[in-house]
Amino acid sequence: MYQQFRAAVEPDFQAVNKFIVEQLYSNVPLVENIGHYIVDAGGKRLRPLLVLLAARACGIRNEQHIPMAAVVEFIHTATLLHDDVVDMSTLRRGRPTVNAEWNNPSSVLVGDFIYSRAFQVLVQIGNMQIMEIMADTTNRIAEGEVLQLISKTNTDVSESTYSQVIQSKTAILFQAAAQCGAILGGADDKQCDLLKRFGNHLGIAFQLIDDALDYDGDAEAMGKNVGDDLAEGKPTLPLIYVLEHGSDSDQNLIKEALTAETVSQEMSKTVIEIVRSSEALAYTRNKAQKEIDSALLCIEQLSDSKYKDSMRDLAQFAMSRDN
Repeated sequence: MYQQFRAAVEPDFQAVNKFIVEQLYSNVPLVENIGHYIVDAGGKRLRPLLVLLAARACGIRNEQHIPMAAVVEFIHTATLLHDDVVDMSTLRRGRPTVNAEWNNPSSVLVGDFIYSRAFQVLVQIGNMQIMEIMADTTNRIAEGEVLQLISKTNTDVSESTYSQVIQSKTAILFQAAAQCGAILGGADDKQCDLLKRFGNHLGIAFQLIDDALDYDGDAEAMGKNVGDDLAEGKPTLPLIYVLEHGSDSDQNLIKEALTAETVSQEMSKTVIEIVRSSEALAYTRNKAQKEIDSALLCIEQLSDSKYKDSMRDLAQFAMSRDN
């Protein structure tokens, strides 16, 4: 399915990849080495694809969606570099993280370079409305990351706080991708709002599925370890559900795991089994499906096109993916 919805904008997608490589140029070899290491790791690139599909669906008449898609990917990449340092992650997309392969300072500083390069490209695009959206978006992402950080090991985190985290940390960039693509495509206010909402619902669903996969996914398919969120002390929705609905013994074990300095392999395995045997994953996936249904309603009013069809496919892929 991934190849299917990418096919509609394949020439654009290849142009974005070429643009990204060009923009990673630096006189400092370490910057280029790490930049290419991240790019070569692949990834689904759903956010830049969303820029391309939204712009094409709205009838873009120039090529500004190419650098815009790269901007969104750069911001996403920079957040990953910083996140991996904060979370002390060692594996992403099946390869050692940058902080594991090099070190924490290199990961943070190259992340800063990629962030600033994104805004250099935005200046070249020269659209003040888009500049404002992306400035607000990066600020919200930072707030979301801080909120997640202070929620770590907190066994009393509510579903409301969790929703606030994923709205700011993940959904906001999907939202900006779709909205900016629509603006560059010359969409009217109503179309821009519909695509903005589409991106938001899609982003929430994407993160919900991500959090479910952390407990029932396949490590090889995901390119990271199952149970990473637990090891990092993150109370995501599957855990929050069990903390609210599980037995006293299950709740106590999860609280112990979340607040432990180090989660043993045995404890991690037990918590994963508790989550899998409860209704937590079904509850999480059901919420994701509702977001996908809302996302699909948002694009019903768009004119029929292969790009609209691909956005439908993209939404279904976000729900059914295994990595």
